[in-house]
Amino acid sequence: MPASPVAPTRGVAAHRRRYVLACGAISVVALAVAFAALCHGTTWSSPGETFAGILGRGDKAFVISEWRAPRVLAALVFGAALGLAGAVFQNLTRNPLGSPDIIGLDAGAWTGALLVITLASATPALLAVGSVTTGVATALVVYALSRQQGFSGLRLVVIGIAVNAMIVALNQWIILRSDLDVAIAATAWSAGSLNGLDWSEVLLPFGVVAVLAVGLALCSRTMHQAALGDEVAVTTGVRLGRHRLVMVLLGVGCTATVTAVAGPIVFVALAAPQIGRRLTRSAGVPLAAAAVTGALVLVASDLLAQTLAKPIVLPVGVITTALGGLYLIWLLVKEVKR
Repeated sequence: MPASPVAPTRGVAAHRRRYVLACGAISVVALAVAFAALCHGTTWSSPGETFAGILGRGDKAFVISEWRAPRVLAALVFGAALGLAGAVFQNLTRNPLGSPDIIGLDAGAWTGALLVITLASATPALLAVGSVTTGVATALVVYALSRQQGFSGLRLVVIGIAVNAMIVALNQWIILRSDLDVAIAATAWSAGSLNGLDWSEVLLPFGVVAVLAVGLALCSRTMHQAALGDEVAVTTGVRLGRHRLVMVLLGVGCTATVTAVAGPIVFVALAAPQIGRRLTRSAGVPLAAAAVTGALVLVASDLLAQTLAKPIVLPVGVITTALGGLYLIWLLVKEVKR
């Protein structure tokens, strides 16, 4: 007697419902943390004052809407972008270590920003062009080397780690060869920071991230088909070569856009997709869960960076590096036990 299709259909529906509810819960927590960040500053604003300030009313309207809001919204959007970038490369490599900051793409994007800072006037447009150009170049080099004798996700990760080490050395050499003032500024920015951002600096990157997110959403079905294996993907009509190239460009675009504005904020792209996958109990690495988890991780890390050493405001990269290091140790220990 053939098996009834009702049970599998109900299972899929239940999984989708759980996935949507989990993503919604993560989003609500991220927005709650973001509201707390809006309340936080040199002086604490009550929730009522903060809500009025968002609407442009009250004595603190300018402070909240012009000083705090760009930073908080940048944490949400950039965190989502980094989560998406991490999900892209972890799906491509089928490896939880396949993250832009591990395989050299963040360092490559940072090289372009460094060259702009040391050799030209560091305008936002030039920083964006420099970061995206060198980030894409790094990704293409890593991808081309990993395709030797057939594409391998593990080979891509190993080659990426080696390329990352060489690029980090190059970045340090550029800083050492630059003028003292430029070197100090570049070193401070290399930690990854959202300090001092205003609307003029973030509106264009927000638009770029939105376009890239739409592109990834359109490619998401093909991405999950490819994650099932090359043979399955080909039989379902996926053109693997073109698909991988498009996904690499979209993923690099996400991480390079963030690097151009805030510097290399590391480990969010590594941790957010896997945390999101576990919270939603998904078999693969879903994009939406990675995005909302990345937003939560970055906005919470930024709020922590503002409060830990108050009145000194730490770069958010200091917090994400510390948390990411702990996560990486846990991940490696878990993989070794397998």
